[in-house]
Amino acid sequence: MARLARSGEGGVARASNRPPSRFQTANVKSLMLSVLAILSRLRDGPRTLIRMRLIDGVRMYGVAAIKLAKGAIVLNVAAALAACSTAPLPEVAKVDGKALAEAARTGKPTFVSLNPCTDAMLVEVADPEQILALSHYSAIESASSIDHGTAAEFATTGGTAEEIIALSPDIVLASTFIAPATQRALKRASIPVETFGSPATFDESRDQLERVALISRQPYWGDQLSRNVITSPNLSQTGLTALLWQPGQLVAGEASLVAEHLRWAGFTNYAAELGLNQADYVSLETVLANPPDVLLVAGDAPGQLHPLLENLPDTLVAEFAPNLMYCGGPVIDRAKARLTEIREQAQRKFQ
Repeated sequence: MARLARSGEGGVARASNRPPSRFQTANVKSLMLSVLAILSRLRDGPRTLIRMRLIDGVRMYGVAAIKLAKGAIVLNVAAALAACSTAPLPEVAKVDGKALAEAARTGKPTFVSLNPCTDAMLVEVADPEQILALSHYSAIESASSIDHGTAAEFATTGGTAEEIIALSPDIVLASTFIAPATQRALKRASIPVETFGSPATFDESRDQLERVALISRQPYWGDQLSRNVITSPNLSQTGLTALLWQPGQLVAGEASLVAEHLRWAGFTNYAAELGLNQADYVSLETVLANPPDVLLVAGDAPGQLHPLLENLPDTLVAEFAPNLMYCGGPVIDRAKARLTEIREQAQRKFQ
């Protein structure tokens, strides 16, 4: 990668073919983050402009192509501050300035979400102007935990610290598996991160939903979703076994949201009856030799697409979308709706 070096002709920077050292690259990264942390104390206009100039430089030329001398970066900051006093703030890509102003006026925090499950909770409880970006998963229909049309209304990020810092959110929502380097960079930029694990029960999911609602200062909507979505009573027992065959031909253990869903729908978790635990592999041969009453196929591995599955006269084989399995919050409502359909199909088959 070319780097910018000072020439002997009037101090004009030109490209050099000599790659930067690891020390220089790391030094620039550290310096940029320090500058961004200082800028967090400035007013929104200058802060946003300077951040965007720094981040645009990284995206266009790579970190090593930013001026390696501290003096050069300081000059850039000074020039940007001067420009702010005489020129209007340029529109930042994918960020609605009016939305930011409205969020500031109402005192409600703005967010960047890095996880499809926090995406799903956030779009239900927060005002649209509070949401600066969702995770890139929500831009992929098969991976999204929210309606694709709804997801398309919001910006997305790839989850990098540079992108997040450029958007200047008040709070970042992420899973507990957020990259440590990203979390450290956000901490240096004075951007708080709220992390969420994978809920194993409806109660845990309700707690997470109410937590997001409180953080976003929308407790009313969190309470309404908890009442209407998560606390619906279990359906009567069907006396039928069900196996939810997850992507990769894996199954869920009893201490999982999947098992909670099956119990709610009145099914017995067949994985437990077979003595299987969380993320155990189930072969096609096992399914054919010991089929459950209901087989919910949530993957596309070769065994899960095999035509022999059509020759199980005493088993109802039904598709179950993978994006209904992992997240709690409002996703629970859609998962329950699908399980209700499957339950009715099973009752008609086995009545």
